[in-house]
Amino acid sequence: MKKVNILFHALFFLIVQTCISQTVEKHFTHADTLRGSVTPERAWWDVLRYDIDVKPDYESKMIQGKVVITYKLLKAIKFNGAANSLSSEVPDIYQDYSALMQIDLQQPMGIDSIVQTVKLPLKALRKYYDKDTSGFYEKFRRIPFKRNGNVFTLYFNQPYQQNQIDSITIYYHGKPREAVKPPWDGGWIFTKDKLGRPWMSVACQGLGASVWYPCKDYQGDEPDSGASLTVTVPDTLVAVGNGRLKEKKMNNDGTATYKWEVVNPINNYDIVPYIGKYVTWHEDYAGEKGKLDCDYWVLDYNLEKAKPQFKQADTMLHCFEYWFGPYPFYEDGYKLVEAPHLGMEHQSAVAYGNHFENGYLGKDLSATGWGLKWDFIIVHESGHEWFGNNITSKDVADMWVHEGITNYSETIYTDCQDGIAAGNAYCIGTRKRIKNDRPIIGTYGVNKEGSGDMYYKGGNMMHTIRQIINDDSLFRQILRGLNKDFYHQTVTTKQIEDYISSHAKKDFSKVFDQYLRTTKIPELEYKTVGDNFSYRWTNCVPGFNMPIKLIGGKKQWLQPTEEWQSIKTKDLENFEVDENFYINLKKAD
Repeated sequence: MKKVNILFHALFFLIVQTCISQTVEKHFTHADTLRGSVTPERAWWDVLRYDIDVKPDYESKMIQGKVVITYKLLKAIKFNGAANSLSSEVPDIYQDYSALMQIDLQQPMGIDSIVQTVKLPLKALRKYYDKDTSGFYEKFRRIPFKRNGNVFTLYFNQPYQQNQIDSITIYYHGKPREAVKPPWDGGWIFTKDKLGRPWMSVACQGLGASVWYPCKDYQGDEPDSGASLTVTVPDTLVAVGNGRLKEKKMNNDGTATYKWEVVNPINNYDIVPYIGKYVTWHEDYAGEKGKLDCDYWVLDYNLEKAKPQFKQADTMLHCFEYWFGPYPFYEDGYKLVEAPHLGMEHQSAVAYGNHFENGYLGKDLSATGWGLKWDFIIVHESGHEWFGNNITSKDVADMWVHEGITNYSETIYTDCQDGIAAGNAYCIGTRKRIKNDRPIIGTYGVNKEGSGDMYYKGGNMMHTIRQIINDDSLFRQILRGLNKDFYHQTVTTKQIEDYISSHAKKDFSKVFDQYLRTTKIPELEYKTVGDNFSYRWTNCVPGFNMPIKLIGGKKQWLQPTEEWQSIKTKDLENFEVDENFYINLKKAD
């Protein structure tokens, strides 16, 4: 009896813990919604540009800086002289306002002040400003704000016209969260190179750019007109950023200032500084759109190792331009920058930390040998320039668009280098890393990614789709078409799914539902009864009807559904399913 009670309590505890775990998994806070959704305080303005100016202090691990955010009004806003309907929780001292703006900056970073140059028609603000400038009132004014966790609410008390362009300047400082295990557990990186010299950078995908500078930290709103990054560092070090170096200035106080700029739209988390004892060299790549400037930045003592290893960038660009279309950021150039972490897809300044060796830190993620033929970080992180940076998911719940297709770029690169059989083997070899723990699609509106299966399972889904299309010329056209038709855009998974189905002239909706929205691997169940061979799909979403290819002898396609179908055994030359399809086989009892 005692043993039964112990077993009962143990089982009860396990059930309770499981329920608690599931509840925690599904529970989201108001802070999550503020971060991951288009709130009313985000909806009325569109970011056009960030101009970031930052000065890090290595010893104190503090940074101070300012950010100019230029934005466009998406709708007209009237000034009523009193609180409007945007929020019901307005402090008494801010009762006169016309609009609320959400700015994100994570604790413990803080904002010192926010200012704006106001230039509006004379009649609009006669009672508020007293300087007349050619029919306009113009004044440098402070914007009041209030903090709520990682969000600052700004209060504006002026009218706005639709499509009006304005800007605010935010002065801030603080000790940013320090990365624990970058790039996965990210933040600001304060470390030293092997000679004991300061080496700094940032890795903040997922965590968010607001970990170190104030911004609209929402993936669906990229700065349409690009960004600049100005970094002041000790003059013994070099600061590298995204895009092109616009200015280098020695300040005669022991510091130097570097200004970098991109002209193309860019993800918030992609804007990063690299600060260290860097040296550089330049190469020209003859690409589809002409000369592409390629610049490589590494720590001085790694120069001789880096030069031969980085030659793989040339073969990568050749392969990916063929399959995906022209490199998306010719105006900003292409860079590989040695980083104090493994790697990240920082646009036009790809972070590299793979120790100048092939594979993934010297390992083959496919366990086939093919993954040791090339440098994983050069290939994978650069693949994100097309899928992740050129095409960006609006919501992080749809990050498979970045990671699944970029994972498949590894297979494509293996195809390019060693042939299609090698690419197939590489892709199939990665399946052992799929966990099927959660769906690939995450939770919308709360900055919540789905399962890490977005990488290997996402790549194998793309490989399966390629087999169904059964026409590599068409498959290539679809990949190139995605990058052309969604050039420099943010997208939803539905747009990508519909595009692939439409251009392949095949309905892949059930395939996407199966692999992205469930943890089930479809099972092809089969049996032989007399002269009949029967088959059907099980463990699948309703309506799943993916065709499947058999190999050996005469190649043959089956069109299974959830209902049993039969074929005469004499008409079935061989039952061997093409292993390039990511499915399971199940023999019926």
